[in-house]
Amino acid sequence: MNATAPFTNDRYDEEPYGEAAGTELSRVHISRTFTGDLDGESAAELLIAKAEGGGGYIGHDRISGTLAGKSGTFVFQHTGLMGPDGVTNTGTIVPGTGTGELAGITGEGTMLADDAGNHTLTLDYVLG
Repeated sequence: MNATAPFTNDRYDEEPYGEAAGTELSRVHISRTFTGDLDGESAAELLIAKAEGGGGYIGHDRISGTLAGKSGTFVFQHTGLMGPDGVTNTGTIVPGTGTGELAGITGEGTMLADDAGNHTLTLDYVLG
């Protein structure tokens, strides 16, 4: 199954925790609201590295909501790189994290922003 869910970042709190050879390191706490095929919210933690000309992150979103008419939660682990060649993003539903009617969910997806700053989660998933 496929899902597309636009989302907004309702809270974005960044806390620097170090710098190494011109690379800034920070931890970000995010609250998101999803609409579309996934109706719900998430609490996210990201670790970010920013350097001149690029950066990268790894994060976990604990998503709670309704997907394909089924309610529950799951954790989506995602990573991204930004550089001269553009942006890459990959993500996976962490096995065993589905609860409620989403127990057993598996899949992959992306969390990307377009040039206008609109954010979208896309998922290719299987309900267990």
